[in-house]
Amino acid sequence: MKHLILTTLLVSGLAGMISPTAQAQDQDTIVRRERKFSVDLSFGDKYEKSKKDTTKTASASKGRFMGGITFTRLDIGFSRLIDNGSFSLSPENDFLDYKGSKTSTLSFDVLYFGYRFNPNFKVYVAGGFDWTLIRLKNDYTIIPNSRELSYIDEGIDFSKNRLSSSYVHIPLNFELRTKENDKGKRFYFIFGPEVSFLLNGKVKQISDERGKEKIRDDYNFQPVRLGGTVRLGYGGIGLFTKYAFNDMFDTAAQKGLKNMSFGITFGLN
Repeated sequence: MKHLILTTLLVSGLAGMISPTAQAQDQDTIVRRERKFSVDLSFGDKYEKSKKDTTKTASASKGRFMGGITFTRLDIGFSRLIDNGSFSLSPENDFLDYKGSKTSTLSFDVLYFGYRFNPNFKVYVAGGFDWTLIRLKNDYTIIPNSRELSYIDEGIDFSKNRLSSSYVHIPLNFELRTKENDKGKRFYFIFGPEVSFLLNGKVKQISDERGKEKIRDDYNFQPVRLGGTVRLGYGGIGLFTKYAFNDMFDTAAQKGLKNMSFGITFGLN
């Protein structure tokens, strides 16, 4: 027991004698390791983190390539159908009438690659996924494996009746940003075109009669969707709006029916 007490006192004394310099060196080692890990995931776009770092500032003014894996730029919002310029659906598309508060969109990027010309302007292409979730008002069942977008009324009361689509999207973004303010934050303005490729469509229904059902089909969603995005933000959060230039469905009856979305963007910087 005495040996244990003496050993404990000796270790405590040595710990108290460790200089702040040694502790700082340990912290610096940890920081270097963290930086090394972040470089493995992403490179470039590390500008003006410190106004005292003249080397980085000079390098930033010359421009550089950047890219890597990312799980930022998350868009969460609402979707709206526009029927030949109107938010009201035509009689031909009335079966697609939806609950606006429960018709949503979700998208995020998983990788990007681009070039920063200077601290205030960059161009980059990204890749990711997005979903459009249309909560239908009517208790209709959209028919799968059909050349036309059609439906049947089965006389079932659905507690949930949702038509959704999922795409792989590839946006080309042009980003303008201001200088950092005293809080280290910037204003952002981002815009650009986007091309998306259909993965699948899905109908999800919940009822007392049949429980929960999920039916996957393309449901005549546009196989290749062309659109554009605009974002305006401050710091790591902002607002976005997206608009599809071509029709939402690849059917004659739904000609002129387009999709737009708007909401909040997280992870701008």
